[in-house]
Amino acid sequence: MPRSPGRPPLDAHPDARAALLDAAVALYAERGIAATTTADVAARAGVTPALVHYYFRPRERLLDAVVDERVSRFVAHVTARLPGADTPTPAWVAAFADAVFDAAEAMPWMPPLWIREIIAGDGALRMKMARHLPREAIGALAARIAEGQKRGTIDPAIEPRLAFVTLAGATMFPLATQPLWANIAPGAVPTRGDLRRHARAVLAHGLTGPATAAARGGRRAAARATPARSVSG
Repeated sequence: MPRSPGRPPLDAHPDARAALLDAAVALYAERGIAATTTADVAARAGVTPALVHYYFRPRERLLDAVVDERVSRFVAHVTARLPGADTPTPAWVAAFADAVFDAAEAMPWMPPLWIREIIAGDGALRMKMARHLPREAIGALAARIAEGQKRGTIDPAIEPRLAFVTLAGATMFPLATQPLWANIAPGAVPTRGDLRRHARAVLAHGLTGPATAAARGGRRAAARATPARSVSG
């Protein structure tokens, strides 16, 4: 007996939609969205292509669901792990790095997907991701860096507006490119533990390190060169 219009295919099951989303993010990370077909997603999920069409037609609905129900989980996992505003900046940065690596352990598809489909200029998920950017955390980090610079505890050459970009790059990029290291440096492939320690060290000592002696001297020289304002002026 033929099924009624709008009813799910016979192979539909309660977990089918979630399985399709899991298959989609994995394939998008491996191959890219343009190179992944509906049949590919269905085969990876172990269902028929008809079920993909049932849940996600047109295809744009699948991309929206990937961002809203999978990528957003990664962002939420990271932001939920960030410490409070009273945490010293080096410790806050280290916590950020740990949160990214922990999230990537649970969702290993995210770093390559981030590089391939979100950061890339022609990435299919780039605009969709905008609604899930942790804007509050990004703004708070920039303010934290700027305040540290005023106190002289953070190098004034650091650009506060680029702090989040630096954190994301120092964590996500090494994770996304880890498979390439076998070809670049045979016999010396870093583990995820190596990458985590490296990111923490680079970020803690590079991004949040104190002002250098040269920078402090430059500030003092600039202060001496600035004409003093009169009391009346």
